[in-house]
Amino acid sequence: MKNIKIRKASKKDLDEILNLLYQLQRPRPKTSSEHTAFRKRIFQYLDENDKKIIVSECNSKIIGLVSIMLLPRLNRTKLELYIPELVVSEDHRGLGVGKSLIKSCVNIAKKKKCFRIRLESGNQRKDAHQFYKKIGFEQSALSYTMTIEQ
Repeated sequence: MKNIKIRKASKKDLDEILNLLYQLQRPRPKTSSEHTAFRKRIFQYLDENDKKIIVSECNSKIIGLVSIMLLPRLNRTKLELYIPELVVSEDHRGLGVGKSLIKSCVNIAKKKKCFRIRLESGNQRKDAHQFYKKIGFEQSALSYTMTIEQ
């Protein structure tokens, strides 16, 4: 796809970032205080050295994003690059946007001398699983969660 620009996200991208996350069926804020908390979390990512949000832009519109965390592991001397979120807008999927975002992550991982890149994908996301396998990821673990009621 032509006219795609990959860049580090900035605070002006906040609303477009939130809208893309909603396409992943991520929770929408239910109250104004939750909305403020979501905004603060994104701003924290933008300000912290061990976290980043990279966006893909076409014609000045954000069409994809990947968030990354550089994690130290107790049994490794090198960092792990973890991807909590990767999303491409529904109308831009299959055009190489996700592949470009992952390539950006690979470049960061090499620069930071990470030992691996890791991500998780919901069981229902069969298309995403095929995409990850196609670009070189392999399934290496199962993920378990426990919801904590507040």
